[in-house]
Amino acid sequence: MKLETLNDIYFHAVARDLPRVMTYKREGQWIDISSRELRRQVLGVAQALRAWGIGKGDRVAILSENRPEWQFTDFACLLLGAVDVPIYPTLTAEQMAYMLANSGARMVFVSTGEQLGKVQQISSQCKIERIVVMDEVAGGEAAQFSALVADEPINAEAIEAQGRGIRPDDLATIIYTSGTTGTPKGAMLTHGNIASNLGHSVTLFTPAPGEDLSISFLPLSHITARHIDYAYLEDGVTLAYCPRIEDLPQVLLETRPTFIVAVPRVYEKVYNQVLHKLRTPLKQRIYRWAIKVGQAHVPDIAAGRNPRSLTWKLANLLLFAKIRRGFGGRARWFISGGAPLGGELAHWYAAVGICIYQGYGLTETSPVIALNIPGANRLGTVGRVLPNVELKLAEDGEILVRGPNVFQGYWNLPQETRDAFTDGWFKTGDIGSLDADGFLTITDRKKDLIKTSGGKFIAPAPLETALKTNAFVAQAAVVGEKRKFPAVVIAPNFAMLEEWAREHGIGFSSRRELVENSRVQQLYEGMVDELNATLAKFEKLKKVLLVPDEFSIASGELTPSMKLKRNVVERKYSALIDHLYGEPETIGMESSGR
Repeated sequence: MKLETLNDIYFHAVARDLPRVMTYKREGQWIDISSRELRRQVLGVAQALRAWGIGKGDRVAILSENRPEWQFTDFACLLLGAVDVPIYPTLTAEQMAYMLANSGARMVFVSTGEQLGKVQQISSQCKIERIVVMDEVAGGEAAQFSALVADEPINAEAIEAQGRGIRPDDLATIIYTSGTTGTPKGAMLTHGNIASNLGHSVTLFTPAPGEDLSISFLPLSHITARHIDYAYLEDGVTLAYCPRIEDLPQVLLETRPTFIVAVPRVYEKVYNQVLHKLRTPLKQRIYRWAIKVGQAHVPDIAAGRNPRSLTWKLANLLLFAKIRRGFGGRARWFISGGAPLGGELAHWYAAVGICIYQGYGLTETSPVIALNIPGANRLGTVGRVLPNVELKLAEDGEILVRGPNVFQGYWNLPQETRDAFTDGWFKTGDIGSLDADGFLTITDRKKDLIKTSGGKFIAPAPLETALKTNAFVAQAAVVGEKRKFPAVVIAPNFAMLEEWAREHGIGFSSRRELVENSRVQQLYEGMVDELNATLAKFEKLKKVLLVPDEFSIASGELTPSMKLKRNVVERKYSALIDHLYGEPETIGMESSGR
């Protein structure tokens, strides 16, 4: 069924009349939401918005974790032609103040009392006329979400007629980019931008309406998560909401999803947990044997075929099935997006019987540009370009695209919008290559390429991704712009490192003392040496700086979508990096790889 606008998704989800389109957990119990309840909630919110004077083109902000009320509010805005502005709930009050003020949002829906407090702190800096809180929060001037959906008559026909009158070129949302290098920009996406993209992406994975289930845990403030949820609501896949990423392991076991969509960091953590559990020599031997068996069957897994050999079946019984049980044990499809998935990690998952279909896109492209799909999957690539998207490579390798999914520009930033295009092609800022069969491979962000003082260009992302496949590495940032050689800043996985230190009799009273220990430095030096053995001479990481910190969204090194803010890392540790290049014997360590 062809989608013209996002409102078509609402109408299709209602018309399907399923007993469960969403489910969420409250007080330890999973509560289902039917198609009819979805309609009742959406219309109730839309009626309240109309009563408050919200109409076509008005901006309404949503500041919330993933939960049913997020989608109710979104559909209510879309039916009225209002433009919603999703905001990451992990942001500080000061960070969200810019987005609220810049977008000119008249209203904001918040999830909790904590989020309400943030908005109240900065209300004088923006034009918010009304706040609605989803939780039951006593006192204050905010309206209660539950009060919007009363049993009073709802003018359903008029609201839905208004929704059917929305056109593909009407603005649907303003999504602020994560801002890895500067002030976030509001990308304007129309109904048609997103709808045109949906019919050529994850809907190709043949869901079964009413039977399949996916967990909604990636932040809905990010276009990838929102795109996925729209696709599943359109196809009748139940959405199980998980507001807190820390709860994901338990939610996987409880809901047993058939579709897994995650960012690479989630897959990296599962991989590291598997390695962490290899505590005995026997388990390590079984693991090595099973992985060797699995590697011989990677082509079958990548092609979507179940290996038939007895050795694979035994390896599956001893190891592979246990790994899949950690994902709930029922998943038919695994998809990765939002950031590059390392080729080594993709091959490891294929070796254990899990085929991860990797895709690629940006906020400005609604988001999917390319995607591996069943029957056309090549590990290490991001797949073939969608049939309704055009792609070409600039002389320097930058990926340029055009098509109905490309955004309308940046909100109130005409010059930045003009700069984002060249001769009608959107400049993605990513460097890539196409193979003879049309599969796209992403090298790195153009702005992240490091040029050494010798004139050599180094793509840091593949090196960082390779290091992060080690269970002892939480984050890695390659540096070396205008330097003689590249180096790397490593934030250890302290849970693993501290346990390793205790097992090896290494005492420490602080993380700083731990990372300065010579044996710890030798541990990480060995990891870097292993990577260096695979690199060209000019790429080898000659210096390593261990830092006693964890990179996080709150401390600023990561964006809300878990991308590395390289400039923040370089600025935060600038003195140590300068010292590293000048006096390696006193700060961090020097790798023997050259």
